[in-house]
Amino acid sequence: MVTTGCYMAGLYMSAAVPLFPAFLKLADRPVVIVGGGPVATAKLSALLEANARVTVVAPEVTPTIAGSGVTIRRRSFIASDLDDAWLAVAAAPRGVNRVVAEAAETRRVFVNAVDDPPHASVYLGGVVRRGGVTVAISTNGQAPALAGLIRQALETLLPEDEVERWMSVARDQRAEWTLAGIPIDQRRPLLLRALASLYEDR
Repeated sequence: MVTTGCYMAGLYMSAAVPLFPAFLKLADRPVVIVGGGPVATAKLSALLEANARVTVVAPEVTPTIAGSGVTIRRRSFIASDLDDAWLAVAAAPRGVNRVVAEAAETRRVFVNAVDDPPHASVYLGGVVRRGGVTVAISTNGQAPALAGLIRQALETLLPEDEVERWMSVARDQRAEWTLAGIPIDQRRPLLLRALASLYEDR
C-alpha cells in the first residue's frame, strides 16, 4: 500500500516529467465519474461520445446527468467503485479527489482530476476535430485555459473541407504504400508531394 504522503509527493514530482500522449478506445469500457455537478456534466458528454460505459458516483447530480441514462450511484465515493474501471474522472472537491486518486493508484486505474493536477495521472487536453483528424493540446494540467485558447486558434486555422481532402489522399496513399511495401520512414515526403498536387492547378 502506498502511503498518502509518498503518493502525493510522487504526483507532484511527476509534473516535471514529459507526458506520453495517447488516444483511448473507451467503447463499452467502464469509466467512473466521481462528482455530479457542472464539471462532471461537461466530462460526461465527451465520454458518451466515445461510447464509454459510464457510472456516476455522487450524492446529488445535475438534471443533465440524471436524464443521461448512465448508471448513477447516489452516495459518497468508496474505493471499490473503481474495481472494474478503465478510467476514473474525479470532478469532486479536492478532498474527495485525493481519495479517488489513491484508490485509482492501488488499482492501476488512470484518473483525470478536473482542475486538480496533483490528484491526476492523466490530463485531458483541449481537442480539435476536423475531417477525421483529432488534435489534442495539453499543458500538463498546469494551464487548461491556455490549452483552450490554442484549441480555438487551431479551429480557426484548420478548414473542415480541406482537412477532409487531406485525409482522403492520406488514406489512399497509405493503402498504396502498404501494397508496395514502402517503409514507414519513407512515406512522409511522398505524402507531402501528394498533398501539394491538390493545389497545382490553383
